[in-house]
Amino acid sequence: MNPIKGVIFDLDNTLLDFMKMKEFAVKAAVKGMIEAGLMVNEDDSYTEIVTIYEQLGWENQKVFDVFIEKQLGHVEHKYLAAGIVAYRRAREANLMAYPNVNKTLMALAKSGIKLGVVSDAPSREAWMRIYYLNLYHFFDVVITFDDTGERKPSEKPFKMSLKALDLAPEDTIMVGDWPERDVVGAQKIGMKTAFARYGDTFGTVHSGADWDLNDIYQLVMIINEYNGSV
Repeated sequence: MNPIKGVIFDLDNTLLDFMKMKEFAVKAAVKGMIEAGLMVNEDDSYTEIVTIYEQLGWENQKVFDVFIEKQLGHVEHKYLAAGIVAYRRAREANLMAYPNVNKTLMALAKSGIKLGVVSDAPSREAWMRIYYLNLYHFFDVVITFDDTGERKPSEKPFKMSLKALDLAPEDTIMVGDWPERDVVGAQKIGMKTAFARYGDTFGTVHSGADWDLNDIYQLVMIINEYNGSV
C-alpha cells in the first residue's frame, strides 16, 4: 500500500457553502429590484430566478436580464443594476468556507501533502472565490472547466491535476460533494475518494466513496491513520 501524498478538492459545496451564498444573494437581488420599483412578488420571484439558474446554469451571468425581460418584455437597466449590486454585496457577505477548512488545509500542507482543486466552475469565478476566502496559498494547482473544456466525471480534469502535482492516482484522494461527478470520475482513474456529506444538497444515501466526511477535518485523521498503517 502506498501512502497518500495528495488531496484534490472540489470547490463549491466542498470548500465553500455555494448554495447558501447563492440563496442569500438571489434573495437580496429580488429585494433590491423591488426597492427600485419593480412590481413583483418577492417569494415568487426568488423561485423563478432559481428555476432560470437551473435551466441556464448556476454560473450564468444573464439570469437577471432573463428574469426582468420575462416581467416587462424588455430589460430595464435601472432594475438590472439594482439587482446586480444587491446580489454582489450579499454574495461577498455570505461567501464563507465551511467550518475547519483552513485548519484542515493547514494541517495537510504542514504534513507535506500536495493540495489541488478541480472545479467545474469557470476559471475566473473559481479563482475569485479562492482569493476571497484567502485559500490561494494552499493549492499547488487549480483546474477549472476553462482549462479542460470538460466537466466531471470526465477523466480529463482529474488526469490534468495529477500530472501537475506529479502524483499517481492511487496516492491521491478526491474530495467532493457530488458522487456522480466527483466520486465516479475519480474512481474511474483509480483515485481514492471522500464524499463531503457536510456539503451534500442532494440527500445522498450511498455515496460510493471510500470515506464519508461529516466534517472536513476528518480527512486529516483519515490520512494520518492510513499513512501510519502503510
